[in-house]
Amino acid sequence: MTTKTDAPATAKASPIIESRDQLIASFARGEKPAERWRIGTEHEKFVYATSDHHAPSYDEKGGIRDLLMALTEHGWVPVEELGPDGRKNVIALSGADGSVSLEPAGQFELSGAPLENLHQTCAETGRHLRQVKDAGDRLGVGFLGLGMWPDKARADLPVMPKGRYGIMRQHMPRVGSMGLDMMLRTCTIQVNLDYATEADMVQKFRVGLALQPLATALFANSPFTEGKPNGMLSYRSHIWSDTDPARTGMLPFVFEDGFGYERYAEYMLDVPMYFVYRKGRYIDAAGLSFRDFLKGELSVLPGEKPTLDDWTDHLSTAFPEVRLKTFLEMRGADGGPWNRICALPALWVGLLYDSQALDAAWDLVKDWSIEDRQSLRDAVPKLALDAPLPGGGKLRDVAAEVLEIAHRGLAARARTNAAGDDETGFLDPLREIVRRGKVPAEMLLERYEGAWGGDISRVYAEESF
Repeated sequence: MTTKTDAPATAKASPIIESRDQLIASFARGEKPAERWRIGTEHEKFVYATSDHHAPSYDEKGGIRDLLMALTEHGWVPVEELGPDGRKNVIALSGADGSVSLEPAGQFELSGAPLENLHQTCAETGRHLRQVKDAGDRLGVGFLGLGMWPDKARADLPVMPKGRYGIMRQHMPRVGSMGLDMMLRTCTIQVNLDYATEADMVQKFRVGLALQPLATALFANSPFTEGKPNGMLSYRSHIWSDTDPARTGMLPFVFEDGFGYERYAEYMLDVPMYFVYRKGRYIDAAGLSFRDFLKGELSVLPGEKPTLDDWTDHLSTAFPEVRLKTFLEMRGADGGPWNRICALPALWVGLLYDSQALDAAWDLVKDWSIEDRQSLRDAVPKLALDAPLPGGGKLRDVAAEVLEIAHRGLAARARTNAAGDDETGFLDPLREIVRRGKVPAEMLLERYEGAWGGDISRVYAEESF
């Protein structure tokens, strides 16, 4: 797999798309035998000034640009983008551990390298966190591990000088009421996983979608908005319910007979465009049709047909609960601390990378209807593990069983570290959540209403990396 980067691939000329077969083939290129499957983990965190907790701007002293440049001392290489004013801005870093990139309001993201096992991916996360904390100590900034800014209004937040984000900020309010909140006020953990064949992709996609609400519940960590409880446990997940219906959701068609690469390509052709990248700049194509682009009828580039790089860029502009590129992205988890950054890939690797575990997980969810899956997803942001389960009971009633399936899958992989430990221990934070019966957001609310005495600023001392 390759994990996400911020800069479109334009180092050499990309082939022009002459037929839809090329779109379908782009997914088939992701197929790999099991021995070549890798794990790519991404996580975001909020950056704040330790002096007064404000979110630093790009250009201020000790701000986001300075933070990026400080990381070059650890071997990271700057990635630049030409801004509308003609200035080159450092908007990402590349290195042996993947890439570091900026989300719209300066949320800091590690898109990790494709790694063979969870010991490696957790060590990678640890290296990155040590590096940013070292830089942060010198610059006077800290890093907060939550799913949503607990105390910031949109107006409190800076905007990063990245071309695609300017286009998205203009377009989001046209299609939903909370798209700007998604861009500016949320953080997530994701994991990217491989597939062997089209059929393998389909089964993993279906299990991933059906059980994504459980991941959302276990990682629910965004109960505050502008300093007060917001009535949700994962407000980050709730935000996606009114961001842009054309590019989000549970994708019912994935469960239809005959689903495969071609059907997903058709879905992506119906997702409205955001932009086209040409000569170092983003051209606003928000709301336009990639189908028209294929015919050379895109109004902003008349007569020009798309390249495979354009298709790759377009694939990155859909945000369903599980996303297909040349790998599958699991997208349902709130941001959180180091141990949960390691726990999310443990959950999905355990469920999806062992054939017996994958079959067991599918047996658990295969009889759920479209309405069942959607109802569960709709209930989870507010209720988390108390969300009603299809067929009766609550989501918490299957949580331990799913974790046990993941445990068996990880045990069967038998990937050990130098001490002889396998990967199953990375599930321990999730087992503890199920054991105590409270998700992270519920624990935060207890502290807010108890020891914190309603003082949301206490979150910085207790939830920072």
